[in-house]
Amino acid sequence: MRVVIAPDSFGGTLRADEAASAIADGWRRVRADDGLVLLPMSDGGEGLLDVVATETHVRHEVEVAGPHGHPRIAAWLQQPDGSAVIESASACGLHLVPASARTPGRATTYGVGQLLAAAAAHGADPIRVGLGGSASIDGGTGALLALGYRLTVADGSGLKIGGDDLHRLAAIDRGWFRPLDAEVELLADVTTPLAEAAIRFGPQKGADERDIERYTHALRRVASVFERDLGADPALAELPGSGAAGGLGYGLMAALDAKVRPGAAMVADLVGLPAAVADADLAITGEGRLDATSGQGKVVAAVRQLAAQAGRPTAAVVGQLAGRVDGVDPVEEAAADGPGDDPAAEVAAASERLAARFG
Repeated sequence: MRVVIAPDSFGGTLRADEAASAIADGWRRVRADDGLVLLPMSDGGEGLLDVVATETHVRHEVEVAGPHGHPRIAAWLQQPDGSAVIESASACGLHLVPASARTPGRATTYGVGQLLAAAAAHGADPIRVGLGGSASIDGGTGALLALGYRLTVADGSGLKIGGDDLHRLAAIDRGWFRPLDAEVELLADVTTPLAEAAIRFGPQKGADERDIERYTHALRRVASVFERDLGADPALAELPGSGAAGGLGYGLMAALDAKVRPGAAMVADLVGLPAAVADADLAITGEGRLDATSGQGKVVAAVRQLAAQAGRPTAAVVGQLAGRVDGVDPVEEAAADGPGDDPAAEVAAASERLAARFG
């Protein structure tokens, strides 16, 4: 039997490639003669570059501002066709901030703007930006500052980075910004609009109820100012995905005319998943926690859709099982009570159980 193994990362415990290897290890213990194709996946969040990179890509490293403004090295990928791939989480990712220091009031997307500028300076077109896993709720203002936009408060001084100063935004102009001369595509797995960004993602970024209320009002302020000063379409703030990465999606849509694309589906195309699934007998996917949202634009949904189009079944190995996704069956759970000391071994054991179901 030919099997394609295409999981997402497992909630910070296993990278996508590690999860794919663990699933393959367990499967081989039961079905050693099967042909396995490992295609780790991403929906545009943490780990995107590792998933899509091949020997034909050129990896460019850039010093950028991290989520709290401290210098760090991030990278973007230049593809043979002249396009570029940027992983926002490499510059402003939540995984870069210790749990005790997580607060979107201090977090910025400035480094994402620096990556965009670097890719544009090399003539990349289009530039694909993976959204997801960010520490910020700044409406993309940090990224626009890095690109040359001027954002000011009522007294004319500059807007500070992070979410805490957003409510003071009084004006935006193009400053020294120069057009990127590239189409910008945003890879996102979420359909959250701008107004719901703080409500939906604030808690995981370290915001409490009072913070969430403040940031929600501040993001509305951002939209109002962008509409007045940049001529942004009022409908942008309501578009699915405009709230991705704490509103980074909105900022890039409003200022750069960026377009939101389904992240997992785009990544699937980049790694050649459609052809691989069509040539297989079974697709296996997975993620850290399978729940009702897994069937809505995430990796599991993308793999299931491709398999269904090819008339192939989809199975899954997941960390925790908190819901079902139509068309994904059987599913094996690796760690019902949460990951232990060796998540890879738990995933491999779950994969063994899955393989045994196929005789």
